[in-house]
Amino acid sequence: MMSEENKVYSTALTKISNTYAPMIESQLVGNGIKMDDYSKQCVMSAISAINNVLTAKNISWSDPQLDQSNVTQNLLTIASLQLNAAANPREVYFQIRSVNTNRKGDDGKYIWKKQIEMGIEGDGNDAILSRFGRDVKEVKQFWEVRENDKFSYPEFNGIELTPPKWSPTGQGKVIKVVYPIVRENDSVDYHIAERADVVRNLIAHIKNNLMNETFGIAKSRFDADYKQKKEIDEKKQEIIQKAAGKDLDAILDDTGLQEYISPAWKDPQSRESMIIRKMRNNITKKIPKDFGNAFLQLQYSEQDDSYQRVRKEIVENANQEIIDVEYESVEYNPVVTEGKIIENDLVAKEVPTGTAPIEPVIQQETTTEQVIDKSVDPFR
Repeated sequence: MMSEENKVYSTALTKISNTYAPMIESQLVGNGIKMDDYSKQCVMSAISAINNVLTAKNISWSDPQLDQSNVTQNLLTIASLQLNAAANPREVYFQIRSVNTNRKGDDGKYIWKKQIEMGIEGDGNDAILSRFGRDVKEVKQFWEVRENDKFSYPEFNGIELTPPKWSPTGQGKVIKVVYPIVRENDSVDYHIAERADVVRNLIAHIKNNLMNETFGIAKSRFDADYKQKKEIDEKKQEIIQKAAGKDLDAILDDTGLQEYISPAWKDPQSRESMIIRKMRNNITKKIPKDFGNAFLQLQYSEQDDSYQRVRKEIVENANQEIIDVEYESVEYNPVVTEGKIIENDLVAKEVPTGTAPIEPVIQQETTTEQVIDKSVDPFR
């Protein structure tokens, strides 16, 4: 019985893989990227990981609410950047989000879709840096510098670098992460991220979680009028200002802010891991990359947190206001005085002597009525 279930499960995954794999490979080849065996393995691992997420939520691959184009886009990113969901530690993770499409159904309600959200883990950024880092020969094991460790920062004498010194004790919170990066000329750079700087990541996280918050002022942010939106924005700003005046641990311990912070940040068992991961990301993301292909560059850029926030805000707020422009008809009646044309009593132009007065030009009156062809744009 067990073997039959495994067979059915494997067959289902195989069918799904056979559906997506040729499409992914075709798009990569069309963008000048060869899909090697490791990229195919990454796609298979991603499909298996996505399947586990869907199964946990009782969502099938054929569910009409599942955004298929979003799944394809994620698999394209996985294949092009060669991120392995089966690696340990993980390089990438998946989760399900409900997204408002900003379109209404026949019942007048907004249509929501289920999307697979992909995120790159710390080791995924390390893999990208090793593969695409500009002038990067090797990414060494990073250092986790703790409170009770002895650590001295690197020093420069002109262009000569004195490396940092670290004596680990294994005691206390991680306050720094150091990445030794070997360049192509065998020189070593030391990139350092501080725990205190993670507060910017946390505030960005809070802003993202506040996006759909209405504080009971409106049923949802999509139903809020201009006055309500302004009031909601003011309350959001108060929360952000409250967080901005504190350090990282004070924000995480603030009971008034915890409701806007995800469990991965505030739970004791995952809190330190999240902070370390953010410190690592703050280093690896800022080191220049050379993808050698515009498509690869685009796939990587779309995974950037700030890029995703901006794009999400644009998509969700686009075409929310109807702007009516009123047109006013203006008659053109130039006045001829002493051989000069006076236009609007402001501009004077010379007229040759003996020239007959210019007949006034009557413009056709414009109208505010517009004929809209519904077949061209059904949403207008």
